[in-house]
Order: sequence, then structure tokens, then C-alpha cells
Amino acid sequence: MQKEMTIIVTDGKIEAVRKGYASPDAGIALIDLKNQYVLPGLMDMHIHIEHESNPKTYEESFRLDPADIALKATVYCERTLMAGFTTVRDLGGSGVNVSLRNAINRGYIKGPRIYTAEKSLATTGGHADPTNGVKSELRGNPGPKDGVINNIGDAKKAVRQRYKNGADVIKITATGGVLSVAKDGQGPQFTIEEIEEVVRTANDYGMVTAAHAHGKEGIRRAILGGINSIEHGTLMDEEIMDLMIKHGTYLVPTISAGIFVAEKAKTKGYFPPIIVPKAIEIGAQIQETFGKAYKRGVKIAFGTDTGVSAHGNNGQEFRYMLEAGATSSDVIQMATIHAADLLRVSDILGSIEKDKFADIIAVDANPLDDATVLENVQFVMKNGVVYKQ
Repeated sequence: MQKEMTIIVTDGKIEAVRKGYASPDAGIALIDLKNQYVLPGLMDMHIHIEHESNPKTYEESFRLDPADIALKATVYCERTLMAGFTTVRDLGGSGVNVSLRNAINRGYIKGPRIYTAEKSLATTGGHADPTNGVKSELRGNPGPKDGVINNIGDAKKAVRQRYKNGADVIKITATGGVLSVAKDGQGPQFTIEEIEEVVRTANDYGMVTAAHAHGKEGIRRAILGGINSIEHGTLMDEEIMDLMIKHGTYLVPTISAGIFVAEKAKTKGYFPPIIVPKAIEIGAQIQETFGKAYKRGVKIAFGTDTGVSAHGNNGQEFRYMLEAGATSSDVIQMATIHAADLLRVSDILGSIEKDKFADIIAVDANPLDDATVLENVQFVMKNGVVYKQ
């Protein structure tokens, strides 16, 4: 923590960071944060900006048009920004997420800087197959265009389709998942060869890769296939943790989502019956796994899976990570410099330095003493524009 500093912002970027309180020239705005603690904008590496869980989530997939999804999501975008999260990685939706990113970048709506996966990639019947759980006449045979892969050729085509559709990053669902209308929540669903092709093609297009994965074998295949980050990682053991350390693979824990689904599974009718046992078994374990991975030395980037839990509450993840044994200093780095490293944008984001984007937040108490103060951010600037003061 440094005291009595001045940040000079010009055209959305940080021109200089100086010691002492500088006096601006006439006509230049001064923002006085002398009595607050100033940090880089926070970064959440796993959200779903298009939706927010509720008891009618599965019904809404049949009832809401893309325009309905987009208009609802504008509220989620603004909530996220006002919570101090100036950059997010959206890991899968219907494609509306691309339009939301573009609308924010053009200044039409308020929201964080979005790096989006557009549509997650799945196997037939796997987590993120868009036709899971629907009646037979609606299932069809989705393929690479729809984000469904069944061989190496499909993998290449699906990644290229995401690029064509405007994706920034690529996400696969390497194992079963909790909230898909399917029985298996943890078994592997991609071969190593398919994952390797996804990664190879994504790298050709300059895209970072992420793998949703709960079970050990699916996590192992994703790491060996070259995936950049494991999302959730619920059932990993020390062998897998050491493999992640060896390959430099990031963990994005999403404790918030685990706690949310485990709690909501107790409410009758909130989830379809096939989901309840998965939510109870898997959701409750994520926080403990994070604690073990943290102590083991796995690289960790901040991520919540918000959209499962409520948008704007992203900062609760800090509390859950502290409860699992992390230090305030480390969790702040997970949501700033480590997240920027994972996204390969350390040259423009993640810290308050010359020539980086002017993404700056402030809170009333020292977050190095207790990072839970980041649940209540008082000041938000993104690209040099003040959104909350």
C-alpha cells in the first residue's frame, strides 16, 4: 500500500502515477480519493452475463427471445460494473453475449469490459449440449455450428465457428455439469485428442481456452490437452494439483456458484429433480477444494460463475476464499494481476501503471487487512470514465 499518490488519466489510459498530491492545471478535473483505498478494477474470469438463475430458468429457454435476453442482461451488466468489476470473462451463452460486449464497447449501455466465449463447446448429450432435456422432436442433431463436437474435425470447425461468431475466448465442457438436464455431473466428455485440437485451433486464432470440469479424469485430460484454465475443479486431488502446477494451468474456483446451488437444491422445485443430487454432491465441495489447491500452490484466478448466483454479488467470492484459508493480499491479486495474466492482457489491465487502461476502484477500508470490504465498492472508473462515486 502506497500513500499520497496521484494517478493522471488521459484519454481512458493512465498517463502517469506520481508520488505526492499533484495539483491539476486549470480546466482539468480532480477526483479526490485521499480518504479511500484505491485499487485496479476487479476482474471476474467466469460469469454468464446473459442470465441469472431462478426457478423458471429452464422454462425461460423456451419462452425468451434474444431481445428479451439482451434487455434483461443490460441490468446484469450494470450491476456487475457498479460492484467494481470492470472486466469479465463470459464463459457461455446463446450468442447475445457478443452483442452485449459490442454494445458496452460502443457506449450504448453500461457494463464491464467483456471477453466472451459466445457458445460453450460440448459433446453430444454433454454439459452445454443445447438440446439436453427437451422432447425428442426438438432434439435434432446439433453439430459444430451449435457448439457440439464428436471428433477432431468437429473440434476444429466448432472453434472456427466461434471465431466467426465473434468470440474472444473458447470454453469446453470437459466433464458433466451440475445444471445441465443430464444425469452425469462429473464424468469425462471429451477425448484428449479432441481437446488438443480445440486448443491448437484456438491458439491459431489467438484465443485463451477454458474447461468446465468437475471430475478428476476430465480435468486431467484438459490439462494434458493444453487448456489454459480449469473452471470449478471440484473433485481434483493432489496428483491433479501437481499436474496443474507442472503445466502452469490456472484454477478458476467459482465457490459462489457451488454454495448457491447446494443451498437452492434444498428448496423444493427450484431445480429439476435430475439436478438436485448433483448440486448437493458437487456444489458443497468447491470451497474445500479451492483451499487445498491454494495451499498446494496452484495458480488461481478469481471467478464466480455469476449468473448461477446473482449478478452484482461477485464480491462475495472474496469472503468464501478467505474462509478457505487464503490471504487478503492473495485474493486481490487473483482478481487483478493473475486474472490479467490468464487473459493474456497484462500489458493493458490488472494493475495501476502507466499506459494501462484507467480501470480504477476505491473502497473505504484497507482491503489488505480484510478483502471483504471489496463487497462494497464506493468508486468505479472504467476507461477513464467515472460510473460510481
